[in-house]
Amino acid sequence: MDVTEVLLPGVGLRYEFTNHEGDVVGIVAERTGVFDLVVYDSGDPDTSRPVVRLNSEEADAVAEILGAPRIAERFADLTKEVPGLLSGQVEVRSASPYAGQPLGSTRARSRTGASIVAIVRGDGVIASPKPEEVLRAGDVLVVIGTREGIAGVDRIIQG
Repeated sequence: MDVTEVLLPGVGLRYEFTNHEGDVVGIVAERTGVFDLVVYDSGDPDTSRPVVRLNSEEADAVAEILGAPRIAERFADLTKEVPGLLSGQVEVRSASPYAGQPLGSTRARSRTGASIVAIVRGDGVIASPKPEEVLRAGDVLVVIGTREGIAGVDRIIQG
């Protein structure tokens, strides 16, 4: 899919692409931090119909929501390509000794060889979490590794 980027002097940037139904979809990223999602009239490409207006916080939330399934798909594809490599999920329960602790304190990768590649938190996702990211009860860790490595991360997190 091709995405076209157009500079709008004094306004910001416009991103456009044609979706699978043939609609031309635009996202106008204004310098003020506001984002407009629009659909262009098929008969007049200069006329658009606003769909929704988001502030920067709302746009970030939508990006995380839409990105979470894509991340899971990419990991699933990766595990198909590399024999022995699996993806798993580990929930941080309220009784976990790591609830409220930084991810790095688990030392999960050095102890198991498996990597925590994302944290699913509510409707959002934290891709490639940093060691200082504090784990919360209810977080779901996306783990890539061998079956034994993923089980090891689960044992560590559950205490």
